[in-house]
Amino acid sequence: VDWLVKNVTYRPHCYVCFTWDSSVRFLFSARPPPPRWDCFSWQLLQTLRGKLGDPTGFDNSLMQHLTLFTQDPDGEYPNQDVVWEKFEKAFIAAAGLITHAPVLRDYFYKGLEELHQDNIMYLELRSGLSRTYELDGTIHDKVWTLKTLQEVTTKFTADHPDFLGARVIVSVKAAVQEAIQLQKDFPDVVAGFDMVGREDSGRTLWYFREALSLPAELGATLPYFFHAGETDDEGTDIDQNILDALLFNTSRIGHGYALARHPLSKELAKKKNVAVELCPISNQVLKLVSDLRNHPATVLMSEGHPMVISSDDPSLFGTSGLSYDFYQAFVGIGGFKANLGTLKELAANSIRYSSLPAHLKEKGHVAWETKWDAFVADNCC
Repeated sequence: VDWLVKNVTYRPHCYVCFTWDSSVRFLFSARPPPPRWDCFSWQLLQTLRGKLGDPTGFDNSLMQHLTLFTQDPDGEYPNQDVVWEKFEKAFIAAAGLITHAPVLRDYFYKGLEELHQDNIMYLELRSGLSRTYELDGTIHDKVWTLKTLQEVTTKFTADHPDFLGARVIVSVKAAVQEAIQLQKDFPDVVAGFDMVGREDSGRTLWYFREALSLPAELGATLPYFFHAGETDDEGTDIDQNILDALLFNTSRIGHGYALARHPLSKELAKKKNVAVELCPISNQVLKLVSDLRNHPATVLMSEGHPMVISSDDPSLFGTSGLSYDFYQAFVGIGGFKANLGTLKELAANSIRYSSLPAHLKEKGHVAWETKWDAFVADNCC
């Protein structure tokens, strides 16, 4: 977020609009953008900052629109509805910056750099592959975006030979047919499909059963990586997503917060060796749990359920990379019995339960073990 505000919004032709619902919109344009329903007045940021003298306070206010960070989380976000509203507004606000074609290239490379600095060797990124735009208003389709991500990843791996690469989990609602084609056209880049958003206020996986059955009916391969069980409402239709995700042969379960209270689903997930993507900071910030010692994953971890750590949306939470979530999982969820072996297993699981083909998993594991041995040698005994 610092980079978006202090670098991207300082680029030429960047306009800002302050909306009626206390949010912001950004747009790069060669000429002043016309009014639209949510933005009646656009201002060129370069001109606006020129009137302010010291823009530090203004830039800090822009950053607040792009994150959930606050000194008083319980006061500012008294319930899930409030925090999710701000969460979604932050995504919408950032979209105008990130979907500008020249910015997208830099943004993705910058993101890979941040992960690499946190010792991440490989990335699976959930992305809606939003349409991108040029300064003259030209719109690029999702294929262009996917090719761009592929090009940037290739350049990054050339610049950083110890980085294994990045793949995309396409997350577009009710767009299974499109995802099948993208996976067919870009088999090395597209890992699979998911549907994202707030589970409690959305449709169930069962509602989309006809679309989700398409790959099997067409004889196509489209791995699923479903968000499921990101809810604390037991007994609702949404609460059944965990079981439906498993019945649709999901490769992993995103969040899986509700899994511990569903014995049949938990048994089936373990039998099918389906890992849970644990996102501790996200679950805490979005008010599923306040004290991570009470997180349902403590049960899963004690029972040896396959688990990987994910950062979900770190920049919105005021964190970066993955280390913060590893720390939270280790200290808060692992408890006093967590040890070096716990960290080793969680790290190794990231490769073990990835979508990489077997030969790249082996290559990644060998490279990781070398780094792990060096880490132990440098920090222990």
